[in-house]
Amino acid sequence: MFIVILRYTAPLADLDKVVDAHREWVGKGFSDGVFLLSGPQNPRTGGAILAHGLSRGELDARLAQDPFNKGRLADYEVIELAPRAADPRLDFLLAD
Repeated sequence: MFIVILRYTAPLADLDKVVDAHREWVGKGFSDGVFLLSGPQNPRTGGAILAHGLSRGELDARLAQDPFNKGRLADYEVIELAPRAADPRLDFLLAD
């Protein structure tokens, strides 16, 4: 499992020009079953994605396709997590 932290490196006006394409890219991650959670930080200085069910290499390849990444509008920090405990509602995350 991975936590991806995005930090915007460009003005919001530049990000807003490709935000629809970014959201489409995020939606593909959900439909592919590898993104579990995503959203902007508050205040809007970046965002975060919780991903699972793929290798680090597969995640890196997917992140390379994000319009924010292609436009060099954000930096990405990837944190790998090996969950050992979860609230019962999230037990499915322990199966990875």
